[in-house]
Amino acid sequence: MAHQSELIARDIHAYLKQQEEKGMLRFITCGSVDDGKSTLIGRLLWDSKMIFEDQLTALEADSRRVGTQGQNIDYALLLDGLEAEREQGITIDVAYRFFSTDKRKFIVADTPGHEQYTRNMVTGASNAQVAVILVDARKGVLTQTRRHSYLTSLVGIRHVVLAINKMDLVDYSEQRFDDILREYQGFAASLGFEEIRPIPISALNGDNVIAASPATPWYQGPSLMEYLENAQVADNAQGKPFRMRVQWVNRPDLDFRGFCGTIAAGVIHPGDPVVVTSSGQKSRVARIVTMDGDLARAVAGQAVTLTLEDEIDISRGETLAAPQERPHFEDQFEAKLVWLHEEALSPGRDYLLKAGSSLSPARVEQLRFKVNVNSLQQEPGSSLALNEIGVCRLRAAKPISFDSYRENRATGSFILIDRVTNATVAAGMIHQPLRSSRQGWPEIEVDREARAAQKNQKAKLLWFDNRLDPQLPSLVEKRLHCLGRHSMPLAGQGTGEETLAETALLLYNAGLIVLVQGSETSADHLRSRFAPGDFIEIRHAAPNDENGNGNHVTIDDHAPPIKQAEHLIRSINL
Repeated sequence: MAHQSELIARDIHAYLKQQEEKGMLRFITCGSVDDGKSTLIGRLLWDSKMIFEDQLTALEADSRRVGTQGQNIDYALLLDGLEAEREQGITIDVAYRFFSTDKRKFIVADTPGHEQYTRNMVTGASNAQVAVILVDARKGVLTQTRRHSYLTSLVGIRHVVLAINKMDLVDYSEQRFDDILREYQGFAASLGFEEIRPIPISALNGDNVIAASPATPWYQGPSLMEYLENAQVADNAQGKPFRMRVQWVNRPDLDFRGFCGTIAAGVIHPGDPVVVTSSGQKSRVARIVTMDGDLARAVAGQAVTLTLEDEIDISRGETLAAPQERPHFEDQFEAKLVWLHEEALSPGRDYLLKAGSSLSPARVEQLRFKVNVNSLQQEPGSSLALNEIGVCRLRAAKPISFDSYRENRATGSFILIDRVTNATVAAGMIHQPLRSSRQGWPEIEVDREARAAQKNQKAKLLWFDNRLDPQLPSLVEKRLHCLGRHSMPLAGQGTGEETLAETALLLYNAGLIVLVQGSETSADHLRSRFAPGDFIEIRHAAPNDENGNGNHVTIDDHAPPIKQAEHLIRSINL
């Protein structure tokens, strides 16, 4: 088997067992047209020896017939499968490929670079954990680079590789690499990425793709493959409240009623309580049924059938959830829409809203603003054209269960469907619920927790030791803003302690995250006025300090302020 793992040929069962035990990483390649996305993935497949003999024969023939590299192998043809793609040398559709190394399995989505196919890029990014954003070293950061970076952030990807490609065409210039990195970091500073890893590469020649290249001695970081194999991408879906949307009610006979679906978040065991979010009816899980037998535990990502101890009415499209931490169940909400259709959005027109297996008529009642993907500024508008992005207010014909997309990508997303043509016209990411039109609002208790929940956050006071860098509170506020949190800084110096405490308490009770930098005396004055766990002290790191424990976070004096801010945000549950 040419260019294929020897283990497959020697012992297929051992190979399958090895694959089963490896972790999986999903990533996409994106960027502007002709930046080399397909060539890069083709090179990864080639060098990881994941090409079968018949594929190799076809690749050699296609390279001679429609390739762009003369008599050499055109790696892009491994991905560009459509005839139109091969004729034009571009990517149109999303191409998914599986490959693996000794350390990890991968599913990569090669997404198109042309603006008219941006909707396909959104599809490819929706399930990815890492984005490899390619930039042509000759052209630098282009409009489509910015568009794809914004969309990457929008769908919740927080780990980005900035692959500056075609370095061979700029003589592997370190200065050119640094200039592009500086421009990109300036643009992406407000996108909320946790990590941007810059790597200089030549996809065609293989420089820094699998191993370090002697052509870039000035670059000391990992190769692309080394990064992908070792990237620490936290998947905390199991740590979130239980969610499962019912896809099918399984009733093969009178003695069995099971509710089938894929667990979107959390962990479930037999005996655990669950609630039907639409009706409020509660029960307990009796069994977790699968094709391979009953389970004692099921986690996010598993497709299972749940049976309950009680006979309660549950239909396809309903959501089962943890009773103590229920999702929102409302008919009005605010969401970001990516418009995917040639016919523009018409506010006031009825569409079909599909969230999981739930389908409901819905209407876009207001386009609040559009987002300029070049400047990231808000712009007024009355409609959304193809590939435009906007923040809208929607009303469904019936309440639906959802979480904020920031909290749960699976239960915070939806699509809009044209009721006449059945075309998918928009992808949506829910930001927050709006005032419900359902009855019962006079009984709502509006307190600090309710105000904070409306902002999808927890009210806190962050007190900064006045010996820390004065930039730190400002950087933390900017980072919180990028994450969609609502915060307010207060000047701790030159303000009376009683006035400072009263103002901070007022903002805290409004559900905000309050930032104060002050003296030990101000900390003593404030601490007793806040709920346990809501007053967070940020201090200098002493030699024996821990990184943080509940109400106390220590900051490394030697780290740059930006790194200090990132460490702080990661350490506190906001």
